[in-house]
Amino acid sequence: MSKKLLLLVLIGLLLFFGYHYFSENKTENIEYNTNLIQQQIKNVGKLVVTEGHFAEVLTYKDKKETYIPGLTFDKKALVVINADVTVSFDLSKITYDIDEENKVLIITNIPKEEIAIYPDVKYFNTESSTFNEFTGEDHNKINKIAKQNLAKKIEQSSLKTNAKNRLLSELTKFLVLTNSMDWTLQYNGNIITKESDFKL
Repeated sequence: MSKKLLLLVLIGLLLFFGYHYFSENKTENIEYNTNLIQQQIKNVGKLVVTEGHFAEVLTYKDKKETYIPGLTFDKKALVVINADVTVSFDLSKITYDIDEENKVLIITNIPKEEIAIYPDVKYFNTESSTFNEFTGEDHNKINKIAKQNLAKKIEQSSLKTNAKNRLLSELTKFLVLTNSMDWTLQYNGNIITKESDFKL
């Protein structure tokens, strides 16, 4: 075998093994990155909660008419409601796709906020008559009215905004992770390069 042919064979073998080494290394690196991203998403998958306290006073009145004109049986109460409210995001419900070939992490769904109201209802100056006493139905009505009023107050407060700000700080961890690994983060069809790019 001539030296020229031997040299060509050696170069061919070198290129062959070099290609396989680097291509396998690349695959291993992608798999490592993918596993790392999935692990980090699981670590972030916790409940983000913002808490608030609201209070309101309402006067509850109920009138029971009779067949006698002008004669009614009334009941009323001064009701004080103190309520603890939580706004939370269950980040374990975040869904995502991983495009390994193009090194893109695609967040496909961010869960909506969950609002929980825990009212403590106290009654003062309760007045009722024998023919129109307070019942469980009255308590249910008062609780329903209280929750409706509180829901309006929550919408007008900064509680939901604060909760979304906390959510954004958690989502930014994805951005830091993908940037550190030279990957791209995408949500809602947009490339995310900064926190404000998340349109919640």
